[in-house]
Amino acid sequence: MLSSIRKLSSALTRLFHLGLLCASIFCCIFVCAVVSAAATDPAVPPSSEMPWWVWPLVLFVVTFFLGIVAVLGGVGGGVLYVPIVGGFLPFHLDFVRGAGLLVALAGALAAGPGLLRKGMADLRLALPVALIASTSAIAGALVGLALPTNVVQIALGISILGIVAIMMMAKKSEFPEVKDADALSTALRIHGVYHEVSTGHTVNWKVHRTPQGLVLFVLIGIMAGMFGLGAGWANVPVLNLLMGAPLKVSVSTSKFLLSITDASAAWIYINGGAVLPLMVVPSIVGIMLGSMVGVRILARTKPASIRLIVIGLLLFAGSRALLKGLGIWN
Repeated sequence: MLSSIRKLSSALTRLFHLGLLCASIFCCIFVCAVVSAAATDPAVPPSSEMPWWVWPLVLFVVTFFLGIVAVLGGVGGGVLYVPIVGGFLPFHLDFVRGAGLLVALAGALAAGPGLLRKGMADLRLALPVALIASTSAIAGALVGLALPTNVVQIALGISILGIVAIMMMAKKSEFPEVKDADALSTALRIHGVYHEVSTGHTVNWKVHRTPQGLVLFVLIGIMAGMFGLGAGWANVPVLNLLMGAPLKVSVSTSKFLLSITDASAAWIYINGGAVLPLMVVPSIVGIMLGSMVGVRILARTKPASIRLIVIGLLLFAGSRALLKGLGIWN
């Protein structure tokens, strides 16, 4: 009897996910039909002979697979979305960056409240960093929209290749040793306690080198706003390796931090008219559904092999963006 109930529950779950996928595809097509009533979309080259609905469908499929790979590789969707979509699909880079910020923002908003409830994300650690990073992200977005596209492509390519180098060399420490908190973190009361389920221990943590960390978050915020990448790839190493926060606290706080930083930069792109529902809707739906599938696959895959795939994708996309900006590979 119990076995039959489990089989029925599993079948209903699969049916639910299939229905959700079909509903999402229908929703994408319907929304895109409404927002694309005129065939004069500035994001798609006028010489394109493709029907308008092909590109939202392509975006949905691409972001669905990006969502799977992002979860398996432990990176945010934005850092894959911008170089790949901007490099290989016929959308203007400004629109791609605006959509990339909203893609990263959607994932952060989905995860942030749960991480706060579980006590993994720390507000005292996030808020000073968020103030600096979000202000810098606004400045970065303004600079990014003002620069010529080829200059942004070159800078994006160099940045992506730099991210590849960081991912290849960066190490992680689950419980960094911090002997003494610095004066600034003590004044801001940046410390905390969380329960580590895997070991059953309660971890008391504090941070150091806070001024250096805050200076780096100025640069991270500018890059997040300028390129629409999100910033999880940079937040975690700074919080974990430089400031000494435990790895789980760093990852969780970074995810919550993105919901503030990316929202600040996204408003600049929205106000500048660089956010199109034609791109954003299928991208967000695709990457969220892909993330759901990625979570299920994660338990059965080797993280090291997926990490190599992510590095390879970024290396290829970063090289493409750099060569495209230089006019070598158009």
